[in-house]
Amino acid sequence: MTDAPNLKGFDARLREEAAEEPTLEIPEQPPTKKTQIIAIYGKGGSGKSFTLANLSHMMAEMGKRVLLIGCDPKSDTTSLLFGGKNCPTIIETATKKKLAGEEVKVGDVCFKSGGVFAMELGGPEVGRGCGGRGIIHGFELLEKLGFHDWDFDFVLLDFLGDVVCGGFGLPIARDMAQKVIVIGSNDLQSLYVANNVCNAVEYFRKLGGNVGVAGIVINKDDGTGEAQAFAREVGIPILAAIPADEELRRKSAAYQIVGTHATPWGKLFEELAGNVADAPPLRPRPLSPDALLGLFETDEETRVVELVPATDEDLRGSNAAPKKSLEVIYDDV
Repeated sequence: MTDAPNLKGFDARLREEAAEEPTLEIPEQPPTKKTQIIAIYGKGGSGKSFTLANLSHMMAEMGKRVLLIGCDPKSDTTSLLFGGKNCPTIIETATKKKLAGEEVKVGDVCFKSGGVFAMELGGPEVGRGCGGRGIIHGFELLEKLGFHDWDFDFVLLDFLGDVVCGGFGLPIARDMAQKVIVIGSNDLQSLYVANNVCNAVEYFRKLGGNVGVAGIVINKDDGTGEAQAFAREVGIPILAAIPADEELRRKSAAYQIVGTHATPWGKLFEELAGNVADAPPLRPRPLSPDALLGLFETDEETRVVELVPATDEDLRGSNAAPKKSLEVIYDDV
């Protein structure tokens, strides 16, 4: 990424960004840098890793230089590229190297398959740390390895959809990416996550950020239309609709790449690659919780629910009997 600025380290970068005066009006235009850094968010199980592995493979097949970085603590983003084999993560490799008094090298953490360069940041063991802080530590190590000097057309970042955590929201909060893509299906939970990502983007745009939402990829599309309605209401384009297909499910489960011209799905992923490259970063219109739920209303009469406040007696249950008090109550004078 030779066009990237010469930064002086992660901490210095954050201080410099914090000192900048925010600009509220952000022009909506295609990225101008040679390297497009794109963060992809989605609920766990929404198929973002499946989508990204096949998208990156197709981009490489089309002659693009692509780096895929898994930023999900599950470390499963690259497994489809490597036929089900998990590659060593940056976090675990750095820990082992540090204990041995050695430095981490690129060849220890970055591997190639089908023309795609791929790596996993990883995360702490269950119950032993914060996944978001692991992401921050991972990017610090990437900078030491020369991340800003690498030469790629696309860098794809696979992020967990929980942008409430600062580490997972890093590309949006710190302008590490030029644009964001959300993965969703026709179900409330995945669209709730997609809407949360749009909320995060809009929040930081108001603070002067530059990251925008380039669009949504609808995965496991069963034709019910909720994801299409979400995209329309939020004001983002549909980059691709991957159908709910049994053959796709089986091939994914068997760690087989379908994002290639050698399969019937090649055309779909070729179009997705083109849309991902060309889509400008837009400022979304996040939905309110009620508006999001409204996408799933049926023709049946809407049920009116009244919120009935609980009382202290309700909570005490069988312990609600009055107790004698030592308080002295004086008669009115």
